[in-house]
Amino acid sequence: MCASLRFWVWVWCEGEDVCHCVCGGPASKPPPACPPPPVLWLPPRLWPCPFPLLPPNPSTRGELVLRPPPTPPHPGPINSSRAGAGAGASGWSSKGVRARARDPERGAPDREPSDMSDPEMGWVPEPPTMTLGASRVELRVSCHGLLDRDTLTKPHPCVLLKLYSDEQWVEVERTEVLRSCSSPVFSRVLALEYFFEEKQPLQFHVFDAEDGATSPRNDTFLGSTECTLGQIVSQTKVTKPLLLKNGKTAGKSTITIVAEEVSGTNDYVQLTFRAYKLDNKDLFSKSDPFMEIYKTNEDQSDQLVWRTEVVKNNLNPSWEPFRLSLHSLCSCDVHRPLKFLVYDYDSSGKHDFIGEFTSTFQEMQEGTANPGQEMQWDCINPKYRDKKKNYKSSGTVVLAQCTVEKVHTFLDYIMGGCQISFTVAIDFTASNGDPRSSQSLHCLSPRQPNHYLQALRAVGGICQDYDSDKRFPAFGFGARIPPNFEVSHDFAINFDPENPECEEISGVIASYRRCLPQIQLYGPTNVAPIINRVAEPAQREQSTGQATKYSVLLVLTDGVVSDMAETRTAIVRASRLPMSIIIVGVGNADFSDMRLLDGDDGPLRCPRGVPAARDIVQFVPFRDFKDAAPSALAKCVLAEVPRQVVEYYASQGISPGAPRPCTLATTPSPSP
Repeated sequence: MCASLRFWVWVWCEGEDVCHCVCGGPASKPPPACPPPPVLWLPPRLWPCPFPLLPPNPSTRGELVLRPPPTPPHPGPINSSRAGAGAGASGWSSKGVRARARDPERGAPDREPSDMSDPEMGWVPEPPTMTLGASRVELRVSCHGLLDRDTLTKPHPCVLLKLYSDEQWVEVERTEVLRSCSSPVFSRVLALEYFFEEKQPLQFHVFDAEDGATSPRNDTFLGSTECTLGQIVSQTKVTKPLLLKNGKTAGKSTITIVAEEVSGTNDYVQLTFRAYKLDNKDLFSKSDPFMEIYKTNEDQSDQLVWRTEVVKNNLNPSWEPFRLSLHSLCSCDVHRPLKFLVYDYDSSGKHDFIGEFTSTFQEMQEGTANPGQEMQWDCINPKYRDKKKNYKSSGTVVLAQCTVEKVHTFLDYIMGGCQISFTVAIDFTASNGDPRSSQSLHCLSPRQPNHYLQALRAVGGICQDYDSDKRFPAFGFGARIPPNFEVSHDFAINFDPENPECEEISGVIASYRRCLPQIQLYGPTNVAPIINRVAEPAQREQSTGQATKYSVLLVLTDGVVSDMAETRTAIVRASRLPMSIIIVGVGNADFSDMRLLDGDDGPLRCPRGVPAARDIVQFVPFRDFKDAAPSALAKCVLAEVPRQVVEYYASQGISPGAPRPCTLATTPSPSP
């Protein structure tokens, strides 16, 4: 086997000035001279090698260079395109290790083989350009003994998770809000990509959301802790004290984080439960029942996977159907024990236990296998069973639906021909300031682009890769436009109402620069008209019943929306269409009302009370990213789009199209 090898592998040893050739070929020839140290670092436990390896060299971190024998040199010129293809095809993989790609935006690798003659350089393949696998990790969070902000009420806690990325702390996830609870167990999973070779610092901020707070201000802050994702993963379960902003412990408050790696399954489970004849725990009314589902871990501990809504004043509740991944429900083990607990909700947080039962996912599937078939369990309270002689049960819980569905990924839809149709809407209201002033948010300075241009380039530069024709409609709102200088809230910034599209993002930027001197900034900040305008082609796309075009609207605005009621109605209507909305807040205005549109604290509702079908809005204030790399803003605002695309088409029962055939580019033969 070694006789066929065309490369050499060396390992540098700690404390020595020489390297060892561990394999290579052809076997009939001695190995060439030792290369400069070191070309590869891997943790010893991942590399089956008898030699302890050196610590990582920052200049070669994650980079693998395979060097073939330097003799004989290649007899003639090398076709660079073919050589590059060969290097990419010969990639390697190792669990937990991700090689650095040769990305044109990042520049060439820091270290290049420079100790070889010109003929020998022809034998050095490009470093691998593939990114090796990241693992998806789910974090489940609980707290104990949170401080009370006052003596009369308990806090309404929420946990905000931040990741240190691009030299700043960025919010990536947050839990739901639990009312009146000092020892909350949150059901919402915090999901992260885990890379073995990267240090991923995390911060967990706990705050009281009682007064509608969306971030941990001084008066709502309950404590925080900091650790790395690697620490959590390596220990599986971490409990840390919560600290106040002065560094002191927040009483006896603690936070516990449990990590679990997500497997590759795409199966989801749809479950519907109801119950009847539950015990009444209230004196002057009926119980307010809700149910919690736990899975049993390998260490026999119980882990919360779902909590239903509360059904008020009802001993025969029917809970809303819900959907979760098979991994979340039972770690893809259909025989794993599941525990179901039913409680009577109490606003004080001291919920009354009604009863419990156990099952497995396999049992649930078998019990509902036939159409119309249901499965039921007696809800047992162990204390009543042990004390009451004639005790039978505290009610009955019925599983009315248990279906498994294959969920397609975002890439399935993209590779199946789905295009991302990107539309831009820019705020031209007077609150931005006179564009001729250096203090204006629309100031066109020759030194650096304004915040509108920075946000447009960062987000649009990524979106245009998913649009085949790379033509983007671009609109403005809140300005007086020629020739009559009447206020418009959805005018084409290229002043061509019949064709508002611009060629690539550079065309949008050029149209913005030409438009600005010709209009008068005015107001108010009405967003609903532009949402409704983008919803029209999305409505036509919906009628096709195919996954061919998904609309993304980027709204750049400097202030609070004036037509909030109309905007909420437009968003609720758009939530039923193949459409997502990204709002970037520019400037230093108070954007607290804008977070209402985001839907992170509960489903957005229109003024008539109709809820959004799904969460389609992502709001981000640009000031949080003005000193960060452009990729940080794009990563944040586009993070939810893949999930929103999949959720929409899955809810409509629309599968991806057949993967498009690859078109191979032909490489001309070198001239003789």
